[in-house]
Amino acid sequence: MKRSCELCEGTARIHCEPDHASLCWDCDAEVHSANFLVARHSRNLLCHVCQSPTPWSASGSKLGPTAAVCQQCAKGGICEVDEEVAAEEIENHGKPWSPPPPPSSESSSSVSTYEPSDV
Repeated sequence: MKRSCELCEGTARIHCEPDHASLCWDCDAEVHSANFLVARHSRNLLCHVCQSPTPWSASGSKLGPTAAVCQQCAKGGICEVDEEVAAEEIENHGKPWSPPPPPSSESSSSVSTYEPSDV
């Protein structure tokens, strides 16, 4: 049975135990960006297949779209992330942020040292 978002009736993707609410990505971001106290709520991602809570948890004001499967679905081999749905979620919510590459090792620095000479 598919869980609906408590606020908009869309497909629930995450469960907030402190609020006792299952929410879609947009409603979760709206609720948990209200202030720093609710941003601390730990939330669990719902299984992409059966929508039961998964071990994946996080907190923060805005969590990015992520897909996971619960342990039962993973053990049973019945979970395959629907590539079309996952691609649609990324398209609707933007691409995940990637950090910039580290600076190249070719940068050189000259260090001058003072060595006293015998006079």
